[in-house]
Amino acid sequence: MSSVWHPFTQHGLNEPIPQVVRAEGAVLYTVDGARVIDAISSWWVTTHGHCHPRIVDAIREQAGKLDQLIFAGWTHEPAEAVAAGLRAIMPPELAHVFFSDSGSTAVEVALKMALGYHAHTGTGRHRILVMEHSYHGDTIGAMSIGARGVFNAPYAPLLFDVGTIPFPTGDSAATIDALEAACREKPAALIVEPLVLGAGGMLMYASEMLAAMAEVCRRHEVLFIADEVMTGWGRTGTLLACEQAGVVPDILCLAKGLTGGSMPLAVTLAQEPIFAAHRSPDRAKMFYHSSSYTANPIACAAAAANLAIWRDEPVLDRIAALGTGEDAMLGRLSALPGVINPRRCGTIAAIDLQVPDSGYLSSQAPRLMARFREAGVLLRPLGNTIYMMPPYCIDDADLAQVEAAITAAVLDLA
Repeated sequence: MSSVWHPFTQHGLNEPIPQVVRAEGAVLYTVDGARVIDAISSWWVTTHGHCHPRIVDAIREQAGKLDQLIFAGWTHEPAEAVAAGLRAIMPPELAHVFFSDSGSTAVEVALKMALGYHAHTGTGRHRILVMEHSYHGDTIGAMSIGARGVFNAPYAPLLFDVGTIPFPTGDSAATIDALEAACREKPAALIVEPLVLGAGGMLMYASEMLAAMAEVCRRHEVLFIADEVMTGWGRTGTLLACEQAGVVPDILCLAKGLTGGSMPLAVTLAQEPIFAAHRSPDRAKMFYHSSSYTANPIACAAAAANLAIWRDEPVLDRIAALGTGEDAMLGRLSALPGVINPRRCGTIAAIDLQVPDSGYLSSQAPRLMARFREAGVLLRPLGNTIYMMPPYCIDDADLAQVEAAITAAVLDLA
């Protein structure tokens, strides 16, 4: 028995844990020779495909030149290249790039930037607003701003209090009214997952709602934080989900696809006033956040290669083509018994199964995962929600195999 303790895995169920030995494009290969289609981009990170040659070559070259460097008061070319590359494709207002390690830490950095801004400008604001059903990561601050529930119930004594606005459903006015009321209490910031709430069940809302929330925050001088860790890098059909709403956040969190999914790296981008509030001759006002591997040169080299792919290749065309294929798939899946709420945003496609026990701990999830493993497809349902988020390079044959696996599993449960 392995001594490895796996994340989000209930070892008491004794489910098989396949060992993957290599990967290429949208496909994984296991130690026993099985071919598995990675239909969720290995937890939403792999954008252009596994082991993309340009990214692999960049990692290999950088590893032979500079592997690690303290980033406090020092710099290196890969980090400078990534910062410059981000400035070239991100909204110009997001003028400052802070490096970290993962989506959770990018969010922690954003929260600390927001609180630091208010502390140093003397507003006294400190309360954070969040959206119902949201998920922002598994560190303490990120858990605190996520929905309270099974993910974080054992750790409740560690979590700080937040204000919650309702998820926009049919009555979107309720969301805006709640945000208006909360903003009158002068909170520090609102943080949202733009357009799609990931771990909350791939819940989707309109770009008009995103724009309306940003406008309320602007009028009340509440910082608007966009957590695009999952939705960024083309997942919603545009480079950033915020583009579709014409919104430029005060603070933006990016990770996952930043390196094409090859290496852990994250950035938090901030507008000038956020940076200016921390810039001072007073050393007590510096931004107190780092990790040993901040802006690791090898990870930054991978990110620079990813940015070059976005510059040089028709990535958005691939995303649009994949979305068209997913639309056709959803049309067929929605005709199956027990399938409800088909939805898509960019390359994120999802359906819900009408079952007695819905929610993340639905008893259907382990059965579904077992069926998908047997069919050679990596899908990881969120309870009774089956979603797809494949690499942009997936071909029609593999997409058809994914559909066939979902169809068989749904019919088996019917």
